Amino acid sequence: MKVPNWETVTPTAAAHAVQINADPDHYTPYYAPAESVVAALLGGDAACAATAVTGSNAQQLAADLVVKIDAGNITGIAPDHLREIRWIAAGEVHANCGINLAILQVITIAVNTFGSVGISDINRLCTNQYLGNTDSSHWANGGGHAVDFYSLDRTPTTGADANAIKLLKTLLPLMPAGSATGQVQCRAKAGTSLELAGVRQFEDTCNHVHLQVDPAYTGSLKADPAKASS
Repeated sequence: MKVPNWETVTPTAAAHAVQINADPDHYTPYYAPAESVVAALLGGDAACAATAVTGSNAQQLAADLVVKIDAGNITGIAPDHLREIRWIAAGEVHANCGINLAILQVITIAVNTFGSVGISDINRLCTNQYLGNTDSSHWANGGGHAVDFYSLDRTPTTGADANAIKLLKTLLPLMPAGSATGQVQCRAKAGTSLELAGVRQFEDTCNHVHLQVDPAYTGSLKADPAKASS
């Protein structure tokens, strides 16, 4: 604060005036990357959200989600799909009640983004909710490859509202090849359609946001949004 005109000089010059570095330009190459990091953290975009899911341990992710369930930050409706998360957290194996790792990561990012979410469906095979579509990611290949959010930030979602659009813009750059989302006609009717490269959109009821990965996919979400199109 005692350096004259510190607000108008370059950051590296201001630092040098205080620290007397061997190289007055020591901080120059680090400034632009630092600005990018701060912008991502302040913007709440996909780059920031991706940092919320750094691990690939399904049990640990589930355990962290159970803490949020118990705190009331994740709610559900009947039939209870949150127990599927609890079982994974406890290391319990229940036939046809697993949850895809990427879907656990999707849920983690969603609740970290909005503070609270409501989940209506995950593994429909586990709860015997067959709706006539054997290819559904809720059902196929053991089920648990999709999640339906009925509320975001304690507000019901239509799949086309501002919260839904924010969720999709945050998550879709991170979704692996073969992923899909519903409510395309809801967004079209509301005039909020999105161009989602590499992510299929389909019609679905306008009372939730549906996100899914390919039932055969076993990996994580993409950690680097810059590689989303690769």
